[in-house]
Amino acid sequence: MQLLLRWLLTAVALAITAWIVPGITVEGETGIFAVLVMAAVFGFVNAFIRPLLKLLSCPLIILTLGLFILIVNAISFSLSSWIAQNVFGARFIVDGFWPAFWGAIVVSIVSFVLSLLLPDKD
Repeated sequence: MQLLLRWLLTAVALAITAWIVPGITVEGETGIFAVLVMAAVFGFVNAFIRPLLKLLSCPLIILTLGLFILIVNAISFSLSSWIAQNVFGARFIVDGFWPAFWGAIVVSIVSFVLSLLLPDKD
């Protein structure tokens, strides 16, 4: 149940991000499908690929005092969009690096705020 709530929370955060950030669009008559697929792909990328990217870029993260993590987040966001479009046919489009950069930041902030509204397990 908790996993389903987190998935829906991520989908809402992605929908808000597509609404706020210019350069991120959801196309087609099945926009809800695109956002839900993107949420699932985004969760997969954050769980499996993003840790590998952080491990490989560890020297840059240390050198920039952690700021390179923002670049890793943007790459993960852009990669998620690419997978959602090319593998699943979801029309969640990120137009470049800067929309991916700002989109990753907005998704993080919105997800944090929405997670405060969820009841805690304890």
